[in-house]
Amino acid sequence: MRNNRILGTVALSAAAMTVLAGCSGGGGGSDENELVIWMPTQEDSQGEAINALIDEFEAQNPEVAVTLEERSVDEHKNAMRQAAGTDAGPDIYWYWEGSGLGGELIDVGVSKDLSDYYAEYGWEDRFTPASLSGITQYGGFHGVPWSQQGEGVYYNKALFAQAGIEAAPTTYDELVDAAQKLKDAGITPIEFGGTVNWDVMRLLDSLIETECGSDVADELNTGDGDWSSEQCVTEAFTELKTWGDEYFNDGYLGINNDDAAQLFFSGQAAMSLEGTWYNSQVVDNGMNVDEIGIFPFPTGTGRLYGFGEAFYISESSDKADLAAEFLDFGTSVEGQEIVGDAWAALSVNGDVAVDDSNPLNAVWADIFANVDGGYTNNDQNFSTAETTEFWRIQNSVLTGDIDPADAGPEFQKFRDSAQ
Repeated sequence: MRNNRILGTVALSAAAMTVLAGCSGGGGGSDENELVIWMPTQEDSQGEAINALIDEFEAQNPEVAVTLEERSVDEHKNAMRQAAGTDAGPDIYWYWEGSGLGGELIDVGVSKDLSDYYAEYGWEDRFTPASLSGITQYGGFHGVPWSQQGEGVYYNKALFAQAGIEAAPTTYDELVDAAQKLKDAGITPIEFGGTVNWDVMRLLDSLIETECGSDVADELNTGDGDWSSEQCVTEAFTELKTWGDEYFNDGYLGINNDDAAQLFFSGQAAMSLEGTWYNSQVVDNGMNVDEIGIFPFPTGTGRLYGFGEAFYISESSDKADLAAEFLDFGTSVEGQEIVGDAWAALSVNGDVAVDDSNPLNAVWADIFANVDGGYTNNDQNFSTAETTEFWRIQNSVLTGDIDPADAGPEFQKFRDSAQ
């Protein structure tokens, strides 16, 4: 059967028009045996993996055609928001699980509760407890786990040795000391791309966890904590400003994450704050994985930074049974062996062993085994409007337009006005 791969490279306005005009009533494709899947544009190994999975599903189900539509991250988010409340969306969509992203679409009725399919296919017993937590957080079962991502600091062992750093940092003070040693040795300590706000936000989130501790950080990020009254918020923004001034790559505010990552891949920057998906990117970009190490950001709380990703079935789809059949195959042992470690070091399927084709996967398995819970990226905790304001304040602190002491009160003022 035909197997379309559509790459969304058009501007947002055109993308939105394509989204709303390109699908017939009932959601997804017009043919009863055609499935339409939307997801962000994938890295090389991920693109190959999802295509291989689709090809095998079609081979086993020759009457079915699967159309995969890919867009950039921001275009994907906007396309989903444009399609919300209409029947112009896909049958299946890939999304992040956090309350400010996946939860936002669940709140407006885009996602179908899959409880009946969980019972039919026995999915509750298939997935690891960690991967299921993001699926059940809204009540029922919204989505099927696709990846459980941990985030930490990747580092170049040779550059560390060149700067006289003998071991990976285990405390925040040791991390700052390592950054200074790298700078003194003429090496860019860490790379970020500032035009995509979420890249630098990873450091800010980690600094809030570090300076505030887990309980206060949770109240600030996911509860009713007061950003204007906690001194630790000022300390976190102060540290962010220091990192931006002293340890980031030159011109970071004017480049995106992909361009910044090339500094790490080419050996020009010593560290990169990334996640389990980075294992495959390190390989894709020709690095020797034996020369790469990983350590959790040393917050002192013992928790691991990270998030979950899932495939959801659209409430508007009239092919939910077929969509569930595809997701059952994709998350089975057979399906997970096809995609391997393209998305994460560890499979969401508890029966799938760690893929040893990349030694970094075992590093992540050890990290996951030795952490005490987790904390989530704030662009997944916050509403879209809150995230936008958080990023504005973050960037304004980095440029010197907002004093770190004013950052928390300004964000709290926005949150209060939005209630």
